[in-house]
Amino acid sequence: MKIVIVGGVAGGATAAARIRRLDEQAEIVVFERSGYISYANCGLPYYIGGIIEDPKELTLQTPESFFSRFQIAMKTHHEVTAIHPDTKTVSVKNLETGAEFEENYDKLILSPGAKPARPRLPGAETDKLFTLRTVEDTFRIKKYIDENHPKSSILAGGGFISLELAENLRELGMDITIVQRPKQLMNPFDPDMASFIHSEMRKHGITLALGHTVEGFEEKDGGIDVLLKEETPLHADLVIMAIGVTPDTHLAKEAGLLTGIKDSIVVNDKMETSVPDIYAVGDAVQVKHFVTGNDALISLAGPANKQGRIAADNICGGNSRYPGSQGSSVIKVFDMTAAATGINETNAKKAGLKTDKIVLTPMSHAGYYPGGKLMTMKVVFEKDTFRLLGAQIIGYEGVDKRIDVLATAIHAGMNTIQLKNLDLAYAPPYSSAKDPVNMAGFMTENISDGVLKQFYLEDIADLPRDGSVTLLDTRTEREYANGHIEGFVNIPVDDLRERLTEIPTGKPVYVICQSGLRSYIACRILAGHGFEAYNFSGGFRFYESVMHDRQLTESAAACGMDR
Repeated sequence: MKIVIVGGVAGGATAAARIRRLDEQAEIVVFERSGYISYANCGLPYYIGGIIEDPKELTLQTPESFFSRFQIAMKTHHEVTAIHPDTKTVSVKNLETGAEFEENYDKLILSPGAKPARPRLPGAETDKLFTLRTVEDTFRIKKYIDENHPKSSILAGGGFISLELAENLRELGMDITIVQRPKQLMNPFDPDMASFIHSEMRKHGITLALGHTVEGFEEKDGGIDVLLKEETPLHADLVIMAIGVTPDTHLAKEAGLLTGIKDSIVVNDKMETSVPDIYAVGDAVQVKHFVTGNDALISLAGPANKQGRIAADNICGGNSRYPGSQGSSVIKVFDMTAAATGINETNAKKAGLKTDKIVLTPMSHAGYYPGGKLMTMKVVFEKDTFRLLGAQIIGYEGVDKRIDVLATAIHAGMNTIQLKNLDLAYAPPYSSAKDPVNMAGFMTENISDGVLKQFYLEDIADLPRDGSVTLLDTRTEREYANGHIEGFVNIPVDDLRERLTEIPTGKPVYVICQSGLRSYIACRILAGHGFEAYNFSGGFRFYESVMHDRQLTESAAACGMDR
């Protein structure tokens, strides 16, 4: 059996190695148009920033090492220019010699990946404008920086690559501006959670120009102007486009394969395309979202590797199936870690799901053990069923550990209440006896039992200030004096029982504290005395972060940038 693979990196290289492990006799040929067959995409920004010093560290395998171990022909600088399903051949061009030839196959795997989105904008041909996707792109950017010593850079886009580049270029001493059409960075996060990311970026001197549309580029004064719609241009020495990727699927389309979202390749759960004996994997394929069941594009290394293995299994007579992607991700944002899995509240509502949520701010480990740091967790679930839909966590320590537990719970089909039963490892330096994940379960159980009633950030502005409800802040007097929400009166939780006569009877009470814990205790005290009480989800700390971010973003929309 002869297998031809178009594209290396995550999906293609994984499939090739897996096929060899399953079939020692198979003839395997991989065509890769770049000079690298297996490299660490996610490490590219860190090489530019000097965190990874040796470029060889970016290359996981070379054609020589791959052939030595697996006896697989890895043909770099070879571009497949056409697929011919009727004759089961592909047309190939050697990019070094210009020679063209036909290669036959019994099975074909397409792993072309995705290409950086680069809209046709005026001035986009300038050599001061870059994209980052391949090792070659990385070397070009690194060379330009080393030779020209730019003092400023504009990053167009607010996703993973942009944030990682922002941090690394900032560490090189550059002034960095991120321009983004949406009014938030990192779309996997809801706007309220993204506020913490914005705060961390600003803290480290990153200028955010959110809610602005790039309309073109113009070389000027030795640098480059980024032209904005109805705004004053921004100027920098260097610009990197990082507005996302699009599936690189022109070959599949020309060959008549069925395509879907953004011309991605449609596959079934065995990674088979619409044409017999042709499989497709990685960033070029349309998948099912594990939570919603809807068609989706999810460009992440983990899914690509799994899909490559599944295609290989099925080619070799197995019956492996891909259950879908749930978008689990994590990113370093200077000193902070931000992670997400499943779907956020915004996308859950777009999918027509009836949602509820909890926001909590637990410590990364036991409070009495030195060094614990707060994290903010937002857990989204389906109303009535409590099906776990997704989670977002932002903090400094232990974030990746908790998001992985929640990702596993989603995959296992657990509901949010069942999180309380998870038997998770505990020692004071690492966690608490009631882990933050367990706490999410306890909170949703309280909601299910009617013990906890919540109100949310989006409800604050509409709460009546006419005396028909009581607005209560249960923090200390000092905390209250340092900042509070208009209309909320202060009675510290420890004084509440003695001051119950100050709260009018027969009216709902809306209660807030710093994190949500003291206000929950206050709600239980009030409920025990016949009051109808609602606890604010997330606490004043959460409210203050979101509202401060909104103010900065809106002011930035008026003047073009912010710090």
